Amino acid sequence: MRILLSFFLLLSITACSNHQTSVQQADTADIHYLTILHTNDNHGRFWHNEKGEYGMAARKTLIDQLRADAQQQGHAVLLLSGGDINTGIPESDLQFAEPDFKGMSLIGYDAMAIGNHEFDNPLSVLKQQQQWANFPLLSANIIDKKTGKNAFESYKIFNKQGLKIAVIGLTTTDTAKIGNPQYIGGLEFQEPVAVTQALAEKIKAQYQPDITIAVTHMGHYVDANYGINAPGDVTLARSLPAHTLDMIIGGHSQEPVCMASENKNDDNFKPGMTCKPDQQNGTWIMQAHEWGKYVGKAEFKQENGVLTLLDYKLLPVNLYVDKTQADGSIKPELANEYIKPDAALKTFLADYQAKGAKQIEGEIGYVDAKLEGDRNKVRYQQTNLARVIVQAQMNVVGADFGIISGGGVRDSIAAGAVSYKDILKVHPFKNRIAYIDWQGQELWDYLETVTSFPPDSGAYLQYHKLSFERNDNALTKVMLNGKALDKNKTYRMSINSYNASGGDGYPILINHKGFVSTDETDAQALKRFFIENSPVKAIEFAPK
Repeated sequence: MRILLSFFLLLSITACSNHQTSVQQADTADIHYLTILHTNDNHGRFWHNEKGEYGMAARKTLIDQLRADAQQQGHAVLLLSGGDINTGIPESDLQFAEPDFKGMSLIGYDAMAIGNHEFDNPLSVLKQQQQWANFPLLSANIIDKKTGKNAFESYKIFNKQGLKIAVIGLTTTDTAKIGNPQYIGGLEFQEPVAVTQALAEKIKAQYQPDITIAVTHMGHYVDANYGINAPGDVTLARSLPAHTLDMIIGGHSQEPVCMASENKNDDNFKPGMTCKPDQQNGTWIMQAHEWGKYVGKAEFKQENGVLTLLDYKLLPVNLYVDKTQADGSIKPELANEYIKPDAALKTFLADYQAKGAKQIEGEIGYVDAKLEGDRNKVRYQQTNLARVIVQAQMNVVGADFGIISGGGVRDSIAAGAVSYKDILKVHPFKNRIAYIDWQGQELWDYLETVTSFPPDSGAYLQYHKLSFERNDNALTKVMLNGKALDKNKTYRMSINSYNASGGDGYPILINHKGFVSTDETDAQALKRFFIENSPVKAIEFAPK
């Protein structure tokens, strides 16, 4: 009898133990963890800068460690890019970003959004870049006009650690006006909200994903205040049914998305500080500034279908910050511990760096003070560098005055010796110099449009040997070389082929009877200007 009682007691204990195990398994079966790593707006920065900041080799070291730590904790891991791999550094530009795309492949990116700068070169170059990348370049809202079908892969489904994750790519509709018209004429950039809602519903019906992410190149505009720009990530999140997207991993506005409170940006954010991403309508919105300066890391827990953000960080990649010393002096110090570049990737990229550097070595001139071309200046106010650029282009075609859009100036030139590399950083696009001979009345009508473009946009007008007045949104006065415009005279205006083709929303001029395009590029013109006019005195081009 005792043996039987012992046997039944053992069975009872075993059954109880098995029941507890099954309950524990049921409790944990619906719990998953996900780590999202992200960067955006690489713009040719495969190599570190002169201070040793950022660079893909150090980025790989950091990402390898973050990925390994996350996987050890049982997290699914995705590495995403918000696009704009192209354009910014001559060593990359001269090689069509081959080192950048191949570097991203070696780092292990899972997917990227197609940015507007992916169209800075002919589409044949973009196709080659797709082959260099071992990950998909996504955009659901770019349509081939001839076929009416998607021009690129729209989305990708990932199965990781028991999670089914849908990633949808989106590109700013501003590409239609800021992209080179010669390269994007066969493409239509559709509004992303309707595209995303329809595609998300299709993906849900077909795949039942646990998590849906939009990787975008549309820009983050606080509280949806996008101004002259196309609507960005905040508008997208607000316009969709709540929780259509669990998160948006973005780019384009080139900022760290760190919020002080609801719909209020943290203007005090610095490398190494705490960063809270934006949240709109149940969707987390994240962006990691630019150039690989940071790697964004978001840790999520999904339990019973509910996604919770556990932790978010923007991790600096060897960035320096100014710190006050004990004696009151200010000294640059690393924001975080030094990240040693991955040796294998650094060796791989060094060959590209050396090849690019060889093509642009040597000084071509001198300037006695800084020529201002910073993005936060040249899109808001007249600058001396813009006037130097316009004068260089006027010299090529013998123009009376000239114009360019502020978005076409991509960097400043520091005081001192000027190299060809400096020129190519300012002018990476290879736009041709053109001119148009205007009859006075036609010119007035044209200026009525281009002088109306507001600040805080790539379209903002930079000009030289021209002045004007506007009242009540109308042009009231135009002066050319200090004399009032005569509507019966003919004037020659210099312009680049990008703006003349309708880039940045400028009126299209290429079919006008007085339009002529030369074979000289903007970079060639600026290089010649420095060779022929050095030392350049910056004060002579100061805006008045």
